[in-house]
Amino acid sequence: MTSFDTSPQLNVWRALLALAVVFVMLATTGWTALRHQRHPAPLQASLAAWEDGRVAGKRLPDPQSQPTRLARFFASLTDAQRIRLAERYPLAVGNMNGAPVELRYRANRIALAEARGTELRRVRDSRLTPAGQEQAARRLDRIESLMRPERRILAFNPAGTGRVAEVFGDLRHAERVSVVVPGVDTDLLTFQRSERRHTAPVGMATSLYEAQRQADPATRTAVVAWADYTAPSGLGMDAATAMRAEDGADRLDAMVRGLPGLAPVSLFCHSYGSVVCGLAARDLPERVSDIAVAGSPGMRVEHASQLRTTARVWAMRDADDWIRDVPHLELGGLGHGADPMADGFGARLLSARDAKGHAGYFVPGTDSLRNFAGIGVGAYTAVSCAHRNDTCLAGLSGTTPTGRA
Repeated sequence: MTSFDTSPQLNVWRALLALAVVFVMLATTGWTALRHQRHPAPLQASLAAWEDGRVAGKRLPDPQSQPTRLARFFASLTDAQRIRLAERYPLAVGNMNGAPVELRYRANRIALAEARGTELRRVRDSRLTPAGQEQAARRLDRIESLMRPERRILAFNPAGTGRVAEVFGDLRHAERVSVVVPGVDTDLLTFQRSERRHTAPVGMATSLYEAQRQADPATRTAVVAWADYTAPSGLGMDAATAMRAEDGADRLDAMVRGLPGLAPVSLFCHSYGSVVCGLAARDLPERVSDIAVAGSPGMRVEHASQLRTTARVWAMRDADDWIRDVPHLELGGLGHGADPMADGFGARLLSARDAKGHAGYFVPGTDSLRNFAGIGVGAYTAVSCAHRNDTCLAGLSGTTPTGRA
């Protein structure tokens, strides 16, 4: 009898399993790719106004210019001119990669205040259904939380379900920068949670920031909770394809290129976020020293070498993570390719001991968080491998030199 381990039959069974999963997702969640997002009117209006604007009698540069060009533009202005631009075009400046980070924080505080006024009016709008008023109240609560003086909001877009990025630490003077890239069901309302806080971007980033400070108190670090892409909603067709990830990859690349300084950057990509990181990998600047994925459905390649990146590629998965049962293949645009945990993929496999389930990788006291922290501060010899032979540390020293832009 022919063994199911032979390649043709195994591929057929994988394809049939993948199609079965897709049909289940369609039946239970619907074809979410066909749901249109609301037009991002506030940001688009701010960008349109910017394009018609002037400073010192000169036209403003294209807001979609390369971050390096925009950085040079802002460097040429006086403090008063920069502040005036942030006050006049808060959403444009607050989301502009290449603008000084402190100016972006200032602009986004103004944009948040404007969004707060919008949600206050919606809460009091009798034309809304009770459900609509309740959603407005929840958005208002989230916006008011983001407006607290101690928070550093790097990006904010109130359109649709909302996008946010927040910084923990001093990004401008950091010696190492980490970026947390989350997965499905990430938006303005789920950016932060009171319960199960380490499953949301803010909880992930704060947990990682504290773990890095414990791992190496002498190294100045900053962590970005980056939810500035439109993530899939639920496990529908959007999550099974790369459509959302392709846009997210472009946005991630632009954000990284807009970061100040030359400090090495490490990406920590959870679940569908690893699809985003996989698609972004080939275009990211060389200062990205590490890409670490957890609970990954795939990175849209069959081997780590196909990512075409100089960054070290790490992978981890907890034994209880349901993602291990998802077919790791790509068929007609469905699925995300090979399993990064497979021996033949070529990633450095990390221990995730004590992590619980698909969303437990950033919980304090876990091997997964300790390993992320070690990578984030460049203490590679302190990480623990998934296997006892320490093969994930092959060719590594304890630290890495400063990256290049």
